[in-house]
Amino acid sequence: MSVVEIRPGAIISRAFQIYRDQAGTLLGAALIIFAIQFLLALLLPRLAFIAGLAAFILSVFYGGMVVNLVRDVQDGRRDHSTGELFRSVTPVLFPLVGLAIVAGIGIAIGFVLIIIPGLILLTIWAVAAPVMVIEHPGVFAALGRSRDLVRGYGWPVFGTIVLAALVDLAVNIVAAVVASGLSDAATAVVNWVAATLTAPIFALTSASLYFALLAVKEHAVQTEPAAPSPFGDAPQRTI
Repeated sequence: MSVVEIRPGAIISRAFQIYRDQAGTLLGAALIIFAIQFLLALLLPRLAFIAGLAAFILSVFYGGMVVNLVRDVQDGRRDHSTGELFRSVTPVLFPLVGLAIVAGIGIAIGFVLIIIPGLILLTIWAVAAPVMVIEHPGVFAALGRSRDLVRGYGWPVFGTIVLAALVDLAVNIVAAVVASGLSDAATAVVNWVAATLTAPIFALTSASLYFALLAVKEHAVQTEPAAPSPFGDAPQRTI
């Protein structure tokens, strides 16, 4: 079995390969989720907190669905429907939300502390969400497991995050240019489309990173030379 290389270009290419192959499922699910967010923003303009909270939970839910989709792809089969992928996230939705809150607070505090600690936390916790979906640990165990997987590959993981962020930024800049001069309603629709197009990017990148790091770590364990026996080699009997 070939070992996946942990390089930003390779990980992003893998993420976009899955994006192309599974675009129907990814974009269809994103359209539904962000349509709900769009409607909440329209119907509850004075309750921005509730609409924002709902949008946050929906985004976390979508990210969990993407992880399960990538797991299907990694297994060489895509035999789960969109509904089944959504239902598979339900058991871990609340832990995922808790994880997102804890990680978000930690990273935000890190950015306040001269930015660098925030970037470090963003990197070492890059695959915490896939860990939660696939391995089902607790919130802090998922953060620790992510740190262990990233250990030794911090710079490539950070580079992958930056590359994904640049792609996301480019799409949103194009959306802002298109929306300039449009009515509020038209701008909201453009933002909805942009959110739908960019939603899979970070989720696919995180999931692809998780499976790549997992493969590399497992390969390292399998190829690690056995420790010498504390008793030495057994003596050879001669006749």
